[in-house]
Amino acid sequence: MGVPFVDLKAQYRTIRAEIDAAIREVVESGAFVLGPAVERFEREFAEYLGVRHVAGVSSGTAALQLALLALDIGPGDEVIVPAHTFVATAEAVSHVGARPVLVDVTDDTGNIDPALVVSAITDRTRAIIPVHLYGHPADLDPILDAADRHGIPVVEDACQAHGARYKGGRAGSFGRLACFSFYAGKNLGAYGEGGAVATNDPALDARIRRFRDHGQSQRYHHAEIGFNARLEGIQGAVLAVKLRHLDHWNELRREHAAYYSERLAESGVRVPVIRDGCEAVHHLYVVRTEDRDELQAHLAERGIQTGLHYPVPVHLQPAYAALGHPAGTFPVAERWAKECLSLPMFAELTDAAVDETIAAVRSACAEL
Repeated sequence: MGVPFVDLKAQYRTIRAEIDAAIREVVESGAFVLGPAVERFEREFAEYLGVRHVAGVSSGTAALQLALLALDIGPGDEVIVPAHTFVATAEAVSHVGARPVLVDVTDDTGNIDPALVVSAITDRTRAIIPVHLYGHPADLDPILDAADRHGIPVVEDACQAHGARYKGGRAGSFGRLACFSFYAGKNLGAYGEGGAVATNDPALDARIRRFRDHGQSQRYHHAEIGFNARLEGIQGAVLAVKLRHLDHWNELRREHAAYYSERLAESGVRVPVIRDGCEAVHHLYVVRTEDRDELQAHLAERGIQTGLHYPVPVHLQPAYAALGHPAGTFPVAERWAKECLSLPMFAELTDAAVDETIAAVRSACAEL
């Protein structure tokens, strides 16, 4: 039968009337860039996260870049990031002229290792970016403690963690700033690109808003050099509709993940770990095995789509060869890269699709 990795059309079918009405309202208003729909979403997402301000921007990568610029981070500065993440985390640091300082990750969740963060802090460190990888919150308390002792801001990369909780608080509500992506396949996804920066600091929020709109303090008055990084009205309208469904969709993802983990516990793959005090939202359901490539090929033969998140750690990317980190520098990140395999995961997965995937994984592991 086959199982898709993600099915955005299935989600649309469940909210078609709401989405169509929201898009029609924007089209009829003519407010296609920023405007009332974006402002409404910003207010509602801020309330959802429990923060004072949210500024919608054009992508998660733009959110990270603008957050660093708002903190006056630039050439000569260092920013600590995990070696196992989507490259955009490091790219944002590079784009502001700073140096990404990579550290290894934990073996259980793949999130940045707090102990290694502490040892990586220097007198040039200007920010720490913990990534809530795959929708599982990073271990924030020790990172926040170290950052506070050294007077360093924490910028949460929550691009995969919409709705996740860490010790009761929403991911994205702990750092000086937090960044979100609304890429279409995310738990809270736009119909195109989109992102946001969340903060409790009104001055930082105001600066993000200037940066996203060509540095304008008022129309045609440019207080500083900015960007065209505005969130479009249609995306704001879509996101406001989807936000109302996010907790339900995340609960469905948790149910799928729990069933996967129960049935795959003795299969031969390592299933995801959920740490105490954390409520993951399973943007991705990632298993690990030394026979990853063979398992992926076996599933593909049976029509089951999978993904690799991420097959090459940041330090081994050609783009970051200049950092001078040879293979073996970050062994845990390298193991994750060699062993990770993302199984189908989206809220609308049917029980039959999950069972088919489980059966195929167990069959493949038995053969391998």
